[in-house]
Amino acid sequence: MTAQPFPVSEIVAAQRPHRKDAARNYDALLAAAREAFAEHGADASLEDVARRAGVGIGTLYRNFPTRRALFESVYADEVNSLCQAALDVADQEPWEALTSWLGRFSGYMVTKQAVRQALENDSEIFGTCRESMFSAGGPLFERAQKAGLARTDMDFGDLLRLVAGVTGTTFVDDAQRDRVLAIALDGVRTNR
Repeated sequence: MTAQPFPVSEIVAAQRPHRKDAARNYDALLAAAREAFAEHGADASLEDVARRAGVGIGTLYRNFPTRRALFESVYADEVNSLCQAALDVADQEPWEALTSWLGRFSGYMVTKQAVRQALENDSEIFGTCRESMFSAGGPLFERAQKAGLARTDMDFGDLLRLVAGVTGTTFVDDAQRDRVLAIALDGVRTNR
């Protein structure tokens, strides 16, 4: 895979401030919001997000005038990171690249669940993010299929639904989530 601009990358770049101090605050707010949403879901307090980021609530509202804008920005940033992760693993062996990316995808599901609760799937950004995710991860799956390492009786959408279903529940810890994901992926891998 070669580096390519994904539609979501353009959204993220357009939203990010250009001044260094403003960009630092923006990034801190996204990281804090991601953490708060993972812990508290869609009900996370915006005051808590600002506090975690080390900024005032006014800075949060200057960057994200509405709660919805914050949710959409966190989601777009997470999908953008997921697209970059696909590029980062593209040089690995096909199966390792795919499973490495799917591990990252399973972590993304936590953010997606909180955002889905808040936005109820009516946000235009979902379509752009979905397109970007398929453009980034789809080639990894196709490469594993062509190498004879992944089932050919399923498509990338099936694979994402499988991983989302398996990892979209509560686990004791990350090790348990990783173990359950590995078990599910054994059903995707063809005989070695």
